[in-house]
Amino acid sequence: MAEVELTIENHLAHVRLNRDRARNAISVSMDRELAEIWRRVDEDRQVWAVVLSSAGKVFCAGADLYDLDERSKNRIAIGGGLTGLGGPRLALRKPLIASVQGPALASGFELAMCADIIIAARSARFAIPEAQIGVIAEAGILHRVTRQLPHHVAMGMVLAGMTLDADQALHYGLVNEVCDLEDLEEVTRQWADRVLACSPLVSQAAKQAIDFRQGWPLDVAISTRYESIETYASTADARESRAALAERRDPRWSGG
Repeated sequence: MAEVELTIENHLAHVRLNRDRARNAISVSMDRELAEIWRRVDEDRQVWAVVLSSAGKVFCAGADLYDLDERSKNRIAIGGGLTGLGGPRLALRKPLIASVQGPALASGFELAMCADIIIAARSARFAIPEAQIGVIAEAGILHRVTRQLPHHVAMGMVLAGMTLDADQALHYGLVNEVCDLEDLEEVTRQWADRVLACSPLVSQAAKQAIDFRQGWPLDVAISTRYESIETYASTADARESRAALAERRDPRWSGG
């Protein structure tokens, strides 16, 4: 059975971590699989959005600590490049939705934070246990969590091992929606449908612009020229947008 599963249907790619026996801890072999999957979905013009989920009761326990020797020989970042931890960071162009059904720990928490939209079951938990177990290797999660959560909440997680449950994560704006576990797949699909109803080229251009200038001063960000936004005007989807407005109908996107 593959440790990572990929299915593509109706413009939606579904990536599933499938190493339940190891709490979906990411091994080097999984990183290689994920790197290839992200490359494939990013290059496939028929993929407009991606859902990341996992098998079993744990979303992801982080990097496989039993794989450290092998990992030190590789330059693939955890999560196939999404986190940038241990190798080059991959900036995925397609909107990414994380569907979190249980604990997301350490770099597994960071992997969830790499998503653009997070849906959490009530069983979801978010934690940074490094200080509790006496392990620290990379600083990526420290910088992400202090950008995505209020400072003192983030520092409570980093320094005191505080765990956020799903409702707390929603309260602090870390996740977009919380639902019962049995509804997680359906709620995630509803969010994917909302994304798929939008122009894929606009979504991708907007995401690239945000990623490219995230953290830069506002005057720099708004004065930057973004090629993906400028080239959109000459696409078929831009013409379809104008036609749909003129004809007072819903647009039919082609992604071209």
